[in-house]
This record gives sequence, structure tokens and C-alpha cells, in this order.
Amino acid sequence: MTTIGFIGSGLISSQLARLSVAAGYDVVLSNSRTPDTLSELVQELGPKARAATSVEAAQDGDLVVLSIPFCAYTKLPVEALSGKIVIDTMNYYPERDGDMPEVKTDVVTTSELVQNHLVGAKVVRALNNMDWVRLFTRARPEGVSDRSALPVAGDDAGAKAAVADYIEAIGYEAVDFGGLSDSWRSAPGTPVYVMPYVGPIPSGTDSMSKTERREWFLQNPGARVTASGVRAAIEKAERSDRMFGDVINLPGASI
Repeated sequence: MTTIGFIGSGLISSQLARLSVAAGYDVVLSNSRTPDTLSELVQELGPKARAATSVEAAQDGDLVVLSIPFCAYTKLPVEALSGKIVIDTMNYYPERDGDMPEVKTDVVTTSELVQNHLVGAKVVRALNNMDWVRLFTRARPEGVSDRSALPVAGDDAGAKAAVADYIEAIGYEAVDFGGLSDSWRSAPGTPVYVMPYVGPIPSGTDSMSKTERREWFLQNPGARVTASGVRAAIEKAERSDRMFGDVINLPGASI
């Protein structure tokens, strides 16, 4: 695979685009507006990046990253994504996405809803459980001692393998933890979601100003999470009808 398409150009997808270009991939970026609104990011990324419509990003990507607010998942281009391997990074946050009756998180996973919508696509759940700062700064080459691992789930073995290869290329070890029916185990609020990668939050952050908390969030180096640590956290997950969390559950965090 040589080209990564991005549907959505927020904090997570922008960081993934940076990691992708650094790993030698071409990237095609898109958002809900027009390609020209991505000119600054394209200029930063250089000649291996270009902006397009979401349909073009879907068509041109060998692998396509979905990174839009979950409430908009039914707007994803079904025909353009048919036959594609897609990485679902989307999390459901009620305070952002609103009440969505179809999201019964103790019955169906959000990735299963995405797969049901994207007929013909091969959905893989990954890159949804790490905050946007550490996602970039914790990336490490293969063989480096403090390299972290990330969980991957999907129903198609070949698609999972392709996504695992991509994750390895951009700086992480991939840990397969089952099919899409198991993907709730990396949802917001579960033991493997965000906090292990952030590491211990120092005492006193509650008394910091908003600016100080933001600065801590941006500068905190985070912590290594090993493959065994990911597996242990996945195993500890407990399912409920509230497999979602507060979008601002960290000092200085932002959606």
C-alpha cells in the first residue's frame, strides 16, 4: 500500500497524516468543507500530500482512515468505500454527537454500525484509543525499547493484517484483539482507552489554571504501553450500556 486516504482532517487524522508521510506514504486529505481549506496542512506535509473531496480520498486511498464525528457516520460515501480497507477511529461521545438511539453499546459496537452502513467495505477498528498529542509523540521505530502497542479489531483477517502493517510502519506494535463484536473493549471509558498512554496525572492539576492544564497536556511525554499491557487492559474491559466517556476527561484535553 502506498496511499492513505483520510476522510476527516481533525486532530487525530492530521497527526496520522504526519506519521504516514514520515513513513513514506502518500496521503490524500479531505474534510466536510472544500479541499482548499486544507492548503496549510498540505503545505506542511509537502509533496507527498494533496487535498481532495471525501469521495476522491476514498477512491484514491489504498487504505482509508475514517476520522469524523461519529454522529456523521451515515454520511460516509458507501459506493466509493466499497471494497476498501477502512480504519474506523471514530468514538461515540453523547455530549458531542447527541442522542443516537441506534447506539446501544451493550448490544452493538459502534464499529459494527459503521460496517453495516459501509456495505462492501472491510472495517477495522484501530487508532481510536490514544489522544492526539501522544499519538504523534510516542511513535517509535521498530526495535526501539520504549515502543508502544495499539489494539486492532476486525472481521476480515487480511484487512486486519494490512492495518497492522500500517500501524507498525507509523511507529507502533499492533495487537489483534478479535472481531468487530469485540471492538467495544477499546471504547472510551475502558482500561485501554487513552489513560495508559498519558501515564500518571500529577497531583495538583486540579488547582492549575486552564492555560497551565493545557500546557501540561501538550508537554506531557506520556508512557509506554506494551503489547502485554494492551492485552491485559483489553481483558479487564467490562461491557455496559455506557461504552462512552467525557470528551474532556483530561487536563487541557480538547476535541
